[in-house]
Amino acid sequence: MRRISLPALLLPAALLAAATAGAQATPATPATARASGPASAAAPALAAPEVGQMAPDFTAAWADSAGPRATPVKLSDHRGKVVVLAFYPKDRSSGCTAELTKFRDEYATLFGADVVVLPVSVDDVATHASWAKEMSFPFPLVADPTLAVAEQYGSRMAERPMSSRTVFVIGKDGTVAWRDLRFNALAENAYTALAAAVKQAR
Repeated sequence: MRRISLPALLLPAALLAAATAGAQATPATPATARASGPASAAAPALAAPEVGQMAPDFTAAWADSAGPRATPVKLSDHRGKVVVLAFYPKDRSSGCTAELTKFRDEYATLFGADVVVLPVSVDDVATHASWAKEMSFPFPLVADPTLAVAEQYGSRMAERPMSSRTVFVIGKDGTVAWRDLRFNALAENAYTALAAAVKQAR
């Protein structure tokens, strides 16, 4: 009888193991996608309207420091004015507090009396009213608990049920004049760019 060496018997299993390991090591996404790291997870789930496109209309509840407003806000009702639509994750969180406090403290420089500022988050009108009163915000806060508005603007987080931090400047004709899909609430140059975009849209 011909003798078969042990390595020969184990060869097919070794090849199978090597093939399996190779399949597991193959990346599911291209290297360019992996290189973006955590920022990719925070990318808007849907495409945001491009500059020059008509801004999606919406109707939503809102509140200011006096409490919930009696009638909902409708974006198209502000046609003829420049609108700043600022999506943010959550009332009272650190980054959102920094952003909206900056909006409040430098309102005249960033926007001006004739500009409509509409910050939007997943919080309800009761939470908005409480926070707006506490912080003396000179603008109302839009409630988007189902993230329906965020979906329209490609501003829903992929990994959490919140809005991502995005800002849109909507011109008097209702089209998107400027957008920042990764607005950095802690960077001064982000506000400088926003103020310049508002000024140009006016």
